[in-house]
Amino acid sequence: MPRTAITIVEGLYKALEAGRFGEALSDFVTDDAVFIEHPNPVTPRGARRNPAEMRESSKRGAQLLAWQRYEARDAIQHGDTAIMRVTWTAEIAQNIGPFRAGQKLTAHLAQFVTCRDGRITHLETYDCYEPFAPQVAG
Repeated sequence: MPRTAITIVEGLYKALEAGRFGEALSDFVTDDAVFIEHPNPVTPRGARRNPAEMRESSKRGAQLLAWQRYEARDAIQHGDTAIMRVTWTAEIAQNIGPFRAGQKLTAHLAQFVTCRDGRITHLETYDCYEPFAPQVAG
């Protein structure tokens, strides 16, 4: 039975929760995939990434986070596109920039993910972070 766009995206979430990053995510994306992150407090200018840049970004994320979870609130499939409403939570692993070890982050995501041949070809995300402030190291 062919996988749906929703199950492909959910598989990516599970891989990220399991700590997969970098090349370990290659099976989820096409070679010509595009990743668009709209401006948010963590990426103020937003970003447009190709698969290599996405894998590199995932490595930086893996260094920053002790863990992360994706809770799908709603998922709608329209053709080859999954429309996901997700709550993302994470804990900072180490002091980096404005972040402190143990600090928790929560973001509410709206993601539009188009798939082709069982892999992601376009992911566009709108990340709405709950307020956070740098924590003072104790």
